[in-house]
Amino acid sequence: MPTQVKAAVIDEITDRFQNSSAAVLTEYRGLTVAQLTQLRRSLGEGSSYAVVKNTLTKRAADAVGFSDLAPLLNGPTAIAFIQGDPVEAAKAIRDFAKANPLLVVKGGVVDGRTVDASEVTRLADVEPREVLLAKLAGAMKGNLTKAAGLFQAPLSQVARLAAALQEKKAADAPAAEAPAADDTASEAPASDDAAADTTPETTTAAADAASDD
Repeated sequence: MPTQVKAAVIDEITDRFQNSSAAVLTEYRGLTVAQLTQLRRSLGEGSSYAVVKNTLTKRAADAVGFSDLAPLLNGPTAIAFIQGDPVEAAKAIRDFAKANPLLVVKGGVVDGRTVDASEVTRLADVEPREVLLAKLAGAMKGNLTKAAGLFQAPLSQVARLAAALQEKKAADAPAAEAPAADDTASEAPASDDAAADTTPETTTAAADAASDD
């Protein structure tokens, strides 16, 4: 293979490692083209499943900090590069392997860290998102909408919302701990002013969090 072609292949594999939510290395020896096509389609839109050259893949893996994959790059190797939910892709690979035992999972990369075959299997056994949300909803006594919104929000937004809530809690604490005044009527305007001061800050923090995405 010409040097320029090798460099292009390495660049492509490197790019897929960097832009995939997960990558699962497999041995495909004995599977037909039709079976491999079936597996590829089961991985979801945007995902790919391709036979790779071990030597070039090792160089790509080294370039993105996945040198631990080197021991897995022996024998016939094909990699599933996942776009989307790694759990759903792991389930698809597990189910295909059950029906087609010739497919052997070697390990891979999930969320930026290398994993072995057993971890890929454990990932496939994670309960569906809907089930986890339902369980959380039960624990929260029916606050499913609130829970679903939290799970769907980007981490940056969740962090900012949490910070806004923490600031509001800190601002409210002194008022709650202050001793009751003899003249309740005279204190009422001060409480209204405090509410006027804290409400815009909390609203702005929440709005900033939402606008980040």
